[in-house]
Amino acid sequence: MNEPDKQEYEKVISSYYGDDQVSAIISLKVDTKDADKIAAQVAALENIIDLFLVTGDTDILAKARFASYGDLKNFVLNELSKIEGIKETKTLMIVTAFKENGNLITASGE
Repeated sequence: MNEPDKQEYEKVISSYYGDDQVSAIISLKVDTKDADKIAAQVAALENIIDLFLVTGDTDILAKARFASYGDLKNFVLNELSKIEGIKETKTLMIVTAFKENGNLITASGE
């Protein structure tokens, strides 16, 4: 993606989420020999709600919550990037939750 496209994407995402709280699922590909150490470092980060070591095409899945989209972006760019051994991240912002912590969520969000 070229720079003007990145700026336009950032503008659209920021306008969509504004200052609303956002949640995200973040998948991490890591050096597998250091997976436990990396998972412990990620788990210690304040915004991380849940963390799982998994099998498949990713190594670690994290669920995180942020006060705003800007906080999410800062977290990925400035906090996760400091952890040695993380090779790649993929961030999936949650649009709608239908069930959390074993509880169904009604259409009105209750």
